[in-house]
Amino acid sequence: MQARSEQTRQALVRATAELIADGRPSDAGLVNICRRAGVSRGALYHHFSSTAALAAAVYEQARHRLETLTEEAFAGPLQNAPERFTLALGEAMRTEKVVRAGMQLAADGSADPPRLRDEVLAVVRERMVATQAEDRAEDLADLTVVLVAGIETLGRTDPAWWTGKASHRLWELLRPLFDRNDPGQCPVGTAPPAPKT
Repeated sequence: MQARSEQTRQALVRATAELIADGRPSDAGLVNICRRAGVSRGALYHHFSSTAALAAAVYEQARHRLETLTEEAFAGPLQNAPERFTLALGEAMRTEKVVRAGMQLAADGSADPPRLRDEVLAVVRERMVATQAEDRAEDLADLTVVLVAGIETLGRTDPAWWTGKASHRLWELLRPLFDRNDPGQCPVGTAPPAPKT
């Protein structure tokens, strides 16, 4: 009996995530959720006090998944962490509707700011500033936030932005900025040396 109850609960979370991921948060109304999950209104209210509480459950699952992606990205060499995070987030946005939906939600299940997207970008920026011992750490962190936000936003209208191909192309251009060990690279904000004549 408990296994069936958990299946119903997960069906409701999945249905809500699908409606939000494939549309917008306002699409996850009571009737649409129940229809998509194949359950009655009573079943929804047995598991959740409201559709907002159900959307908050989607947020929580997405937040947990994104915490894992962030930890994995920052577990390896720090100079490559932003690239690893961008690639992992793009793949999750492309393939995981809970993540795609959760990014649009606040902790209370509403679409009001701060949304999970804002929280994730703030955490990534904070991690980058804390792990970079250079004067340009804030600049690189800001650049990463802009890149990740852009890919996340552009992917909503064209999912090709969430593929590894798009992210790899962009990181090929940006990687020299993040490589602190390459003396041939110019610091952010400086001009390259003039060619010898």
